[in-house]
Amino acid sequence: MIEVQVRLKEDVQFEIAARQHTLVSDQPIEAGGQDAGMTPPELFLSALGSCAAFYASAYLKKKGLLRAGVEVRVTAEKAGPPARLDHFLIEVKIPIELSEADRAGLDRSVHHCLIHNTMLHRPSIEIELQTPVAA
Repeated sequence: MIEVQVRLKEDVQFEIAARQHTLVSDQPIEAGGQDAGMTPPELFLSALGSCAAFYASAYLKKKGLLRAGVEVRVTAEKAGPPARLDHFLIEVKIPIELSEADRAGLDRSVHHCLIHNTMLHRPSIEIELQTPVAA
């Protein structure tokens, strides 16, 4: 099981904890926040991009190819209704020339990303509200 805990810090700012790591999510100033961290959609794109980068880097390492300079850029557009992200683009920048076989292998590897595959196969999501019972 993978778990994160999210706690309200103040206003629209949240502390996110996983294992011994923490980060802050916030809203831009124009949206009522202090811009102290990425927004939830930016964190979502970060998860997708870092997952793609991990698999790209792992492929290059396995093949003994240079990994320094690997970059991933992820973009998405707001869509709706209902409000959501759509039209995702994952751009994987590899700073070395690759053979056609390695390009194909790298592409297959990036497609193994856990986040990418989660998005492709509609996950089940349950929301459980936990509140004190009224006396």
